[in-house]
Amino acid sequence: MTTTVTAAAPSRMRPVVLRDCYRFELLKLIAQWRVRLMFGACLVAPAVYTAVISRQTSLPADAVYGRWMNQSGWAGSLVILVFLGAFALPLLTSLVAGDIFATEDRLGTWRHLLVAVRSPRLIFVSKALAALTVILALLVALAVSSTVGGLASVGNHPLPGLDGHPMDSGELTRTVLLAWLSIVPPTLAFAGVGLLGSVALGRSPLGLLMPVVLALALSGLALMPVPVALRLALPTNAFIGYRGLLTTPGQFGPLWIGTAVSLAWAGLATLLAYRIFVRRDFTDLAHDGSGLRFAVAGLVPLAALTAATTVAIAATTGGTGSGIERPKLEAALATSFSHLYVRQTNQLHRPAVTKEQLKTTARCDKAGDRVEDVGPGADWRCVVTWTLPGTRATGNAIYQLDVAADGRYVADGDGPKEVNGYFQIHTPTGDAPNPLWQFDGFVDLLDDQPKE
Repeated sequence: MTTTVTAAAPSRMRPVVLRDCYRFELLKLIAQWRVRLMFGACLVAPAVYTAVISRQTSLPADAVYGRWMNQSGWAGSLVILVFLGAFALPLLTSLVAGDIFATEDRLGTWRHLLVAVRSPRLIFVSKALAALTVILALLVALAVSSTVGGLASVGNHPLPGLDGHPMDSGELTRTVLLAWLSIVPPTLAFAGVGLLGSVALGRSPLGLLMPVVLALALSGLALMPVPVALRLALPTNAFIGYRGLLTTPGQFGPLWIGTAVSLAWAGLATLLAYRIFVRRDFTDLAHDGSGLRFAVAGLVPLAALTAATTVAIAATTGGTGSGIERPKLEAALATSFSHLYVRQTNQLHRPAVTKEQLKTTARCDKAGDRVEDVGPGADWRCVVTWTLPGTRATGNAIYQLDVAADGRYVADGDGPKEVNGYFQIHTPTGDAPNPLWQFDGFVDLLDDQPKE
């Protein structure tokens, strides 16, 4: 009897595709307790904050719309936006994108991952997409939580824009949604920097904290009276570009420039991280990154990008100074005062008046005659003049202005008491906040021909 042995055909290993690798990396991220904790905090903390603060007598007046948190639920969402760009989003991108590559170095799992996937390029793309997915999910949670918390606590009430014009619920819905969408590009820019730090610096804590360090450095630079072209070339400025949506007509120049700059940062930082990653020697188990290589292959190209965009913005917009000048400040203040005076008139049930009928003008001075009337500072003093229809007499109101380097100003009323000298007004239905006492305004740093 003859026995025939048939050799089994060798099985072919199915190649790993992007979809499977991406799903694997996404599950790894979601399984981390840190990511789950962050998602829970993003889903709960903004709603609790807006609900609690909006019922307090002391409100965060330093934040844009902070003093309106107990008047409209939409204000809470806009206040949360203020803190995100300066603190929260760089930290979130650090904990996700800044750690997604470094965690493999700490665990020593690169060899296992490369054996399973067999493509550094596929690994990089999968990790980058997984980090992007988680970051966008955290951003959506923040937006939903802050908006729902404010509306549930205070209600869907109108708000004035940064030029004082009334915004109804429909306009507020569109504006707040666009405002949250506008911070996606700068978030991607810091996510790209996080990927770069995680790839280039390995297990080093500096790689994990790179987006936070960069945000602090750029925020410090933005506080100084730097030229407007350099200010707009920083990705941090894109976090406040949505303020142009809160005026009429909209001030879209800084918003579009910030979006383009942020996308350029995101693309360049991700490309640099990719180049460093695919050229890495994975046989070195003690790899801790190289600070010199990170500086040469990472920071220098980003600095060159900033210089190039600064020159391009200056050439195309003509913005060379601080962007804060007396005529523009006077026009912005007069417009805001007119809209808010109409609001106060309606609250007091006085005869109706329109912005055009008031013919409001403003005259501002910065720290006396010996100082040029340009640039930021808390030493601006303005006198607003208006005329009621049917009369020849004019009214005057004094304001002390604190103008920030980014174009935002806070107008503090200094009399007369009946107009802006007290924080409340006596209406037929009871005391109400005085809209002319203190209010926020915004100067378009790129506007060369201000109009009232």
